[in-house]
Amino acid sequence: MADVTIRRALLSVSDKTGLADLAGKLAKAGVELISTGGTAKMLRDAGLDVRDISEITDFPEMMDGRVKTLHPMVHGGLLAVRDDADHAAAMEAHGIGAIDLVVVNLYPFEATVMRGAERDEIIENIDIGGPSMVRSAAKNHRYVTIVTDPADYGALGEELAAHDGATTMDFRKRMAAKAFGATAAYDSMISQWFAFADQGQMFPDMLAINGRAPTELRYGENPHQKAALYTPVGPHAQGIAQAEQVQGKELSYNNLADADAALELCAEFGGGDPAVVIVKHANPCGVAQAPTLLAAWEGALACDSVSAFGGIVAVNRPLDGPTAEAIAKIFTEVVVAPGADDAARAVFAKKKNLRLLITGEMPDPRRGGLAIKPITGGLLVQSRDNGAISESDLKIVTEREPTPQELKDCLFAWTVARHVKSNAIVYAKDGATAGIGAGQMNRRDSSRIAAMKAAEAAEKYEWDQPRTVGSAVASDAFFPFADGLLAAAEAGATAIIQPGGSIRDDEVIAAANEHGLAMVFTGMRHFRH
Repeated sequence: MADVTIRRALLSVSDKTGLADLAGKLAKAGVELISTGGTAKMLRDAGLDVRDISEITDFPEMMDGRVKTLHPMVHGGLLAVRDDADHAAAMEAHGIGAIDLVVVNLYPFEATVMRGAERDEIIENIDIGGPSMVRSAAKNHRYVTIVTDPADYGALGEELAAHDGATTMDFRKRMAAKAFGATAAYDSMISQWFAFADQGQMFPDMLAINGRAPTELRYGENPHQKAALYTPVGPHAQGIAQAEQVQGKELSYNNLADADAALELCAEFGGGDPAVVIVKHANPCGVAQAPTLLAAWEGALACDSVSAFGGIVAVNRPLDGPTAEAIAKIFTEVVVAPGADDAARAVFAKKKNLRLLITGEMPDPRRGGLAIKPITGGLLVQSRDNGAISESDLKIVTEREPTPQELKDCLFAWTVARHVKSNAIVYAKDGATAGIGAGQMNRRDSSRIAAMKAAEAAEKYEWDQPRTVGSAVASDAFFPFADGLLAAAEAGATAIIQPGGSIRDDEVIAAANEHGLAMVFTGMRHFRH
């Protein structure tokens, strides 16, 4: 297809960034400018000659601007197949002039929703004419150039300069693809607002999913896989996807997945004592809270220093120099923090490959929303696991009641366990994990693996005994048999926290009583697959 010379352009934008400069260049090249309402006024104020859309349609803008471009004189000029004799005859018979370039961006629906506007104002910011023009121009990209993003004005200018005032088919196809993406995202955002915010539907008849501004990643789960990161359009939580990468090599799919897992668990500790989370392959391998960030790091690392090598670290406080120095002593892929002082940044600057991600804030672990997982032929969709329990929700089911310290350790272990892959067993003592068993096919093996990790740590640090002795142990789901609980007792645990609900609860409770254990039920399960 031959290049198309731009002779007539329709400009109608909500975001007027950079438009006056672009329009000035078009006018200087002899392009006739057509515009609407506020855009036309802005261009005239910039000293440019502009024809009002009403002059083209011979019909006034009306109904508060709801009706202005929805007219055959506009859409005929956009949709006509220029080398089709019937189309050309219709254009001549009705005096329809061809429009070669459309520069349109849409009403700020997203911004209106996010600033908490009332429903009527939100409805008024649903653009109708804009998407219609975008789709008409994009459909007819063989003859028409569509630009929807001010970031592309420079590319348009370069294209016109390189091709003597014309655009190539390749450029028009690229812009058309982006235009359809823009209208699809816009419509999906509106659909989501109507379903979730306006009507309170968790699972609407049609689930619209969108994303913008892809960042191509180093690779996917494996080097032969390609991967990209998209951020959602519309209101969303601030998290790993929005973090600022201060330094380090490019992120991979696994880096981001693990960093997200670390941040989500670290967010559970919010504004409490300084907390450190170490994650490996999406599972925590060490978690601790302490009066200082450095002490929390030391407590977390002691749980499983072998797995921590090459891991992801998240903290709930701005990083300081001493903590950064300690973290830098082992190979670490990514560090996630709400902030970092100059001393910490200087330490990490010496580790050129280490990625430092600054989030600025911690996500709300109790926020709502949907979790989406693709499966062959479909999508699994569920509400986020944002359920929580407090000490008052616990049901003591054994003869011995837990001590205040055991209760505190139980709740800490429970917080960690909900972020461990099932079957999950977490031992905790004095605000730190003592052993973590993850992803096993049965709970007994998870108990034993966690105890083994604790024994290895005791040997490495030359402790008198593993930290599982006198610890609390959390199980993400009920013990179907007493064997998992007995494995925890063998490791030295003195208190158990678990959901309860097994048909063998009585058997498990009896085993706990026999071994002098205190056990509490939460009534809430936290499987993580």
